[in-house]
Amino acid sequence: MPFAAALQTEPRFGEVEPNLADAETRLGDLAPDLLVLSELFSSGYAFRDRAEARGVAETFPDGGPTLRFLARTSARTGGVVVGGYVERDGDRIYNAAAVFTAGVSRVSYRKVHLFGFEDEVFDAGPGPFPVVEHRGLRVGVMICFDWRFPEAARTLALAGADVLAHPSNLVTALCPAAMVTRAVENGVYAVTAGRTGVEHRPPRPSLAFQGGSQIVGPRGEVLARAPDDRPALVRAELDPARARDKRLTYGNDLFGARRPDVYRL
Repeated sequence: MPFAAALQTEPRFGEVEPNLADAETRLGDLAPDLLVLSELFSSGYAFRDRAEARGVAETFPDGGPTLRFLARTSARTGGVVVGGYVERDGDRIYNAAAVFTAGVSRVSYRKVHLFGFEDEVFDAGPGPFPVVEHRGLRVGVMICFDWRFPEAARTLALAGADVLAHPSNLVTALCPAAMVTRAVENGVYAVTAGRTGVEHRPPRPSLAFQGGSQIVGPRGEVLARAPDDRPALVRAELDPARARDKRLTYGNDLFGARRPDVYRL
């Protein structure tokens, strides 16, 4: 049975190489079929401006230490690795998540829904929400604040995702409960990887990150949950067949019972 893991760390702002070394140490020899690391896990989050973000930005697929780390890790595990980083594409800067499978670059998802001051630093991603298949597992990708918009998870589920890979930097306790709902309403697994610690970088507000890393099953069961106040590595088995079976208890089909013809203003 394939299994997923979420790595929750406490990155130090701007210290990319030490943050990557810490992540590698915490992973050890673990070789999950799906590994999710947090949003901007190697750089930290509270950039003061675009120039500061550009200073640590990397170009997909191999133009930077974070991307090389993700590629190397996926080559070692043979599975899917999803992790957040700052992406540069010409003049544009994105809050992004790169996906590698068995050492091969697949896609860089650029965050669609920017949170708070992010729109002062990053460009909004153009979409779409990607689904990557590897060794029979279909992985959809969204980032942090995308959880507030049910269309993100629904789009991924309709595109065939078995599991939502969700790199995050959570600053409220609402998201873990909401991701249970996202899993239930779409009949999919959800792997949220958060972070801990505090970033105080005026003029940005002081941010206390809430952890919140968890793995949720297609019926809303919390399969694994990290402590909120310290780094952790959580794991759980995945059964893609459960995510693809949309039958409900009383004979309904979760997607077959949808009424797109009436879902309009």
